[in-house]
Formats: sequence, structure tokens, C-alpha cells
Amino acid sequence: MIETYANSRALAAAAARGVAAELAEGLKTRPRAALVATGGRSPGPVYDLLKAAPIDWARVVVTLSDERCVPQDAEASNARLVRERLLVEAAAKAHLIPLWPRPDPAALAAIAPFDAVMLGMGEDGHIASLIPGDPDLARNLDPAGEAWFADVPEGLGPPPVARVTLTLKALLNARAIFLLIAGGAKREVVDRALAGEDLPVRAVLGQNDVPVRVLWTPANQR
Repeated sequence: MIETYANSRALAAAAARGVAAELAEGLKTRPRAALVATGGRSPGPVYDLLKAAPIDWARVVVTLSDERCVPQDAEASNARLVRERLLVEAAAKAHLIPLWPRPDPAALAAIAPFDAVMLGMGEDGHIASLIPGDPDLARNLDPAGEAWFADVPEGLGPPPVARVTLTLKALLNARAIFLLIAGGAKREVVDRALAGEDLPVRAVLGQNDVPVRVLWTPANQR
């Protein structure tokens, strides 16, 4: 399950190829394809490559795995990262559904199942903003839950601002999941989750309904 790449450039290239292939496959048989993008350090280089993929971006809808409740032009905004690194040049034709302000749940349901979901992971094992310590974590990790997204209180994770996150139900309403990790500490977290430790990331790694690619480089992202 864990694919090893020599450096962040090789990982980004593999991830961009994989996500582009999933979007292109979706467009073969459906009027549109959907991508769940993510924030953090790992995806920026992926977006730099993915934006050049030769697909019909006008038929691609992009949303986010989670978002900080900050202005959309704030440095901490995941939507800002996606707009600046992915939705440019040919990919500027894609349509973005931000998570903040909160969207109509029907807008997310309308584009599911997502063709590709990109995720990062924290050293506490969190994915999206499904973060240990959240009093609603168990409900948000329920694959049979009803909600597509949930509010996350401030004070969890850096920066300690309130957030909106897709629930596990939404993340698993997908055709493929790409988990991007770097460094020895995060590899150890994934290994612990695969061995059965109760971490949020295990909810994705331990299920059998959606294919998961774990792309890892031993070099920390720069």
C-alpha cells in the first residue's frame, strides 16, 4: 500500500499523474469529474504539475477536504492555495466549491462520488480536519453518518482556528484516495495505523471500499 519516492519532486509527479488519470477516466463516461483537494505543504508541488494535465478542465469541479474559517485571501486559507497553485492557466476553467463559507450540502452530494480525493496527514494521525481531541470526532468518523461536512472547534491543530471538514462519509464517497506523506515520523504514524492503532487515518487505511494510494518520501517537504 505504501509507495516510496526518493524525494518530494518524484512524489509530486506520481501524485499528479495518478490524480489526472482518475479525472480523465471520469470524464470518459460522465459529464463532469470531481476532485477533493487538500491544504498543507505536500500538495503545492502536485498542483503545479496537475494544472498542466491535458484534460477538459471546464468539466472538472474542485472542492476541499477541509478549510480554516478565515478570509479566502488569508495565507492560512486552503482555498487560496488551490486558487494560486492549481486553478491557473488551463485549469482556471475548473469550478471551485469552497468549504468556507459553508456550501449547500446538496452541492457536494451532486458531484459525488468524487473521482479523486487528496489527503495529507498530521503527526497525530489526523486527516482533513478530523483531529484527535474534537468532541465530535467519533460522529464525524462514522462512515454511516448523515453529514457531508462538520464544524471543528478552534484550538485543535495549527493554526488553532475554527475549521470545516468533510466527514469520513464524504471522503469515502470516492473512486480513489491519495494520501501524501513525508518524513520518518509520518511513516511511523501510518505504520501504527496499519497495525491497528486507533488513529483518524486508520478510518481510511482500514477500509476496503475505496482504493487508497499512500505516497511517501523519506525527505521532509520543503
